[in-house]
Amino acid sequence: MGVIQEIIDRHLGKVLGVLTGLLFGWLAIKYGLFKALFVAACAAAGYYIGKRLDERVDFRQLLAKVFRER
Repeated sequence: MGVIQEIIDRHLGKVLGVLTGLLFGWLAIKYGLFKALFVAACAAAGYYIGKRLDERVDFRQLLAKVFRER
């Protein structure tokens, strides 16, 4: 087993966290903080929608729950 594979197997969360931090830092330097935050928010929304699609959640019910009258 290679060293890289062992690091990924044992520390996947840390590796993904560092890569995400590097990407966000690069975006903040290149485009500015607010544009980087917008990209991060879009990525989070995309993750959430993709996760719900994987779970086969009915979007009509989800939207009704989110936008119900109070």
